[in-house]
Amino acid sequence: MKVVKPKKFLGQHFLKDLKVAQDIADTVDACPELPVLEVGPGMGVLTQFLISKNRPLKVVEVDYESVAYLRGTYPQLEEHIIEDDFLTMKLDRTFDGKPFVLTGNYPYNISSQIFFKMLDYKELIPCCTGMIQKEVAQRIAADPGNKTYGILSVLIQAWYNVEYLFTVEPHVFNPPPKVQSAVIRMTRNDVRTLGCDEKLFRQIVKTTFNQRRKTLRNSIKPILGKDTPLTVDPLFDRRPEQLSVHEFIALTNRVQQALA
Repeated sequence: MKVVKPKKFLGQHFLKDLKVAQDIADTVDACPELPVLEVGPGMGVLTQFLISKNRPLKVVEVDYESVAYLRGTYPQLEEHIIEDDFLTMKLDRTFDGKPFVLTGNYPYNISSQIFFKMLDYKELIPCCTGMIQKEVAQRIAADPGNKTYGILSVLIQAWYNVEYLFTVEPHVFNPPPKVQSAVIRMTRNDVRTLGCDEKLFRQIVKTTFNQRRKTLRNSIKPILGKDTPLTVDPLFDRRPEQLSVHEFIALTNRVQQALA
């Protein structure tokens, strides 16, 4: 079977270290009873270890060359290869509406979009694992007050417990990326409702972090308006990276009251 050449426009960096691949595949064992959806399997370096777990497995791949390689190399996957763009898929149809684990060696150029989609389907995805750019992994796992704490940190940590598992060096890929990589696991917490307007919550988080160097008093003006008395509160002297998830929820409720 012809080896697939990594395509730059798809952000492909094929993992070649089998020990690392095994370790990544094993991260799905945190949810042992659920089927698994692998994003971007490429030539199947993770897939081979996921198959060995004897769990329902589907893979989604947009690259036609990789799809052909997978069909030729892993015939047992024939009925379980989805040739599609993960970002446009209807995930509630993937396993007939049943929950599943999401995993993969994610393309770095769309990893944030993948996790925003995960949040849209959070009730179907109790566990998400995989490898991404180290900087993004640190951002997702960051605590308040950390300079890497941002939009992804708050929106994901509102619904998931995040574990930064291990770092992966560039030399184990073909071609080697110019950055370090990291493997993370996100497991749904017990929160079923935030206790605030979730659409407004997302808007506040995104609006304030898009001007993260400004205090909340200034960054929240596009939502509250310039002359809202609420902004005289000392809370608005703080910057968004200083607020925990719970404080963003409280802020959302206060803003909603002010807008009513």
